[in-house]
Amino acid sequence: MWDDAKQMNALALTLLSITAVCLLWAAVAFVVRLPAFAYREVVVTAPLTRADGAHLEAVVREELSGTFFTMDLDRARAALAGVPWIRSVALRRQWPRRLELTVEEHQPLARWNESALVNTRGEVFAATTSEELPLFEGPDGRAAEVAARYRAWTQTLRPLAMSLTQLRLSPRGGWRLVASDAAGALMLELGRDEPDARLARFVAAHGRTLGALARARTKVEAVDLRYRNGFAARIPAFREKNAKPAA
Repeated sequence: MWDDAKQMNALALTLLSITAVCLLWAAVAFVVRLPAFAYREVVVTAPLTRADGAHLEAVVREELSGTFFTMDLDRARAALAGVPWIRSVALRRQWPRRLELTVEEHQPLARWNESALVNTRGEVFAATTSEELPLFEGPDGRAAEVAARYRAWTQTLRPLAMSLTQLRLSPRGGWRLVASDAAGALMLELGRDEPDARLARFVAAHGRTLGALARARTKVEAVDLRYRNGFAARIPAFREKNAKPAA
């Protein structure tokens, strides 16, 4: 091969091409990291209503690194999504040194097991709030189901002007509700089987049952709907009348 001029020229051309590509790659890698391409402006496109702007700014300063060409956008999104109340962040580069953040915040629907919140999409997230929210209780991974039941049963109870303040889903699948109106709170035991039908039956019979008791100024504190053809009401006055005196 060393005596073949054509092969030597081809080899030299190949080596020269490889060297040129390596030099070009090194030059590009150097240029894209120049401070001239570092972000000088990070803009949130809409006002924040729940997330802490100072916290978000601190994360931007500490976690977002790189230039217009080198920033790891997936890593940046993950870091920003860790700020309380932020559900997701979309990042958009604007030439030459501007980065826009479009932030979607969680919209709280209820408290979840007294340790977290659940948003209107049925997703559990960690944040704190002083707002009065209904309480959802249930096994891990069932928050979306509880949220869906809440929306459906809120509509079911609307004719009675009752609002749901608590929903509990037991590990065995039984449902217990607390509904409130002007007269106070009422616990509804729905159980596991056909809870929608049981609640609808309660609403249909309310006027001639609990409604009649309310008009007679009889307070009902709980209703057990787990009967096939009716339901049972717990009335504190009756319980007190039948209670045995303390020893």
